[in-house]
Amino acid sequence: MSEQESHVLANRELITTAQRQGFGATLRAYTRLSGPGWLQSAITLGGGSLAGSLFLGVLGGMSLLWLQLVAIMMGVVMLSAISYVTLSTGQRPFQAINQHINPVLGWGWLIATCMANLIWCMPQFSLCYAALQKNLIGGPIDESDGAKLIVSAAILALAAFVVFLNGRQGLAAKAFDWFLKALVGMVVVCFVGVVAYLGLNGQLNWGQVLAGFVPDLSQWTRPTGEIAGLLSSLPDGLSEFWSEKVIKEQRSVMIGAAATAVGINMTFLMPYSMLSRGWDKPFRGLARFDLCTGMAIPYVVVTSCVVIAAASTFHAAIDEELVSDDPAVMQTSALFAGASSILAARVEHEIGTEAYKAMGEEEQFAQMAALPEAEKRIAASLVRRNAFQLSQSLAPLLGQSTANIIFGVGVLGMGFSSIIILMLINGYAFCELVGRPQGGTPHFIGCLIAGVCGALWFQIWDGDAKLWLAILASSFGMMLLPIAYVTFMMMMNSRSLLGDEKPTGQSMVVWNILMGISVMGAIVAAATAIYDKANVPKVGGVVKIVCAFYLVLVVLGFMFTKKKTAAPE
Repeated sequence: MSEQESHVLANRELITTAQRQGFGATLRAYTRLSGPGWLQSAITLGGGSLAGSLFLGVLGGMSLLWLQLVAIMMGVVMLSAISYVTLSTGQRPFQAINQHINPVLGWGWLIATCMANLIWCMPQFSLCYAALQKNLIGGPIDESDGAKLIVSAAILALAAFVVFLNGRQGLAAKAFDWFLKALVGMVVVCFVGVVAYLGLNGQLNWGQVLAGFVPDLSQWTRPTGEIAGLLSSLPDGLSEFWSEKVIKEQRSVMIGAAATAVGINMTFLMPYSMLSRGWDKPFRGLARFDLCTGMAIPYVVVTSCVVIAAASTFHAAIDEELVSDDPAVMQTSALFAGASSILAARVEHEIGTEAYKAMGEEEQFAQMAALPEAEKRIAASLVRRNAFQLSQSLAPLLGQSTANIIFGVGVLGMGFSSIIILMLINGYAFCELVGRPQGGTPHFIGCLIAGVCGALWFQIWDGDAKLWLAILASSFGMMLLPIAYVTFMMMMNSRSLLGDEKPTGQSMVVWNILMGISVMGAIVAAATAIYDKANVPKVGGVVKIVCAFYLVLVVLGFMFTKKKTAAPE
């Protein structure tokens, strides 16, 4: 018996013994054996979650806190479903989908996962570099390609070593789990610390915070937070102008923030990470516990803290320079660069395009400066901020050094943990792509492919290709997410795949209701996101073609695929 087999046998015995002893013993056993859920947490708490949470707070204040809670609950349901199928059958999901559901769905799932891994690894390296330079190292920022290459190569080497530990058995594998849990814990502590400090200093309204966790679906079509109050004070014509801009941006950030809760590549990670650990049917309860405690709770805590900190600092806030009616003073505002195009559109809306273009630049600035403070506050809320601006804005409260360290460590931890897991997922996907067993050299090669691609971010991500890559990958990934969800739902209802392990009766009804809600939410978000990206100049045509072509292939796959009807042996 191999070392892994004996290790799995011992863990299985630990679970079954604990279950016989009762809830307390089972809880202790699950806590001791948790792992794959923390992998999910490490990738969920990345740059996308940070940016989405930050802008949720800037634009909606505390009122949008519920969104990421609901999104992660939907993700837990679908990941629980694919976990149940995988652990019940012992089959690799890619092969199970191709054999029992539709090979077009299987290959689309695999390709979208690889695209997401390679492309989204790049901004994580960029985030780590920025955190080191802006928050942790200090001094002048070296923007040369040589400096970026050296730092990125060092990050890649460390990430590759951590990934290598995951592929080992015994103490090395435990060290990987401990390191990942510590990394996630560090991120949680950093951002919880900020909110705790704000609360202790009377900077937070806890009633508003609690009310923000109550879902409000009207926010999909209606401005929220203090911005709604500002809009109500404007005349009808101006209120309509600003409402259109706010709603479009609010809906966009809601989709983006929800999408970072569970991405297409995360649906690939969970089942394969469990299989690599040798988990099977007795581990199904552990898988659900792991998702709730290792992924959902850290995600909700961290993203909520970022939303709260951003809302208390930026929501409907404006600096004195932008408020000024002196054009020269207004242009010195840190927000002016981001708000100028919005304010210009407002002036153009009032006087007409031709009249606006006929003005000189100074007169245009004068018109912007003359706008009321309420409209400038709305424009400021539409300016996208980043975590480094948040750390600077909290410096007077926390102290410059403390703010830099807290946010630098938190942002670095989020970026680095995402790099590790993106590499790990790509290793699993690469093995399926080349038709090799999971683990060993093929898996490590797949990990390195994603890592090397990410480490070259300064050659690709900062260039003109960024727009094409980001839009194409996110469109395909968002389109595949509801398709992946539908696929998982079909797998849970497949007698040929699950055989006697297929849920029945009340259990199946509950599963289908929960999965159905998750599928509908993913479809609405994906359809809106794809519609918006399809209208982006230059790349919109590519998005439409990719979406239409793939959907046709899916239909053909269902028409011509002969499913096996016999239950698995």
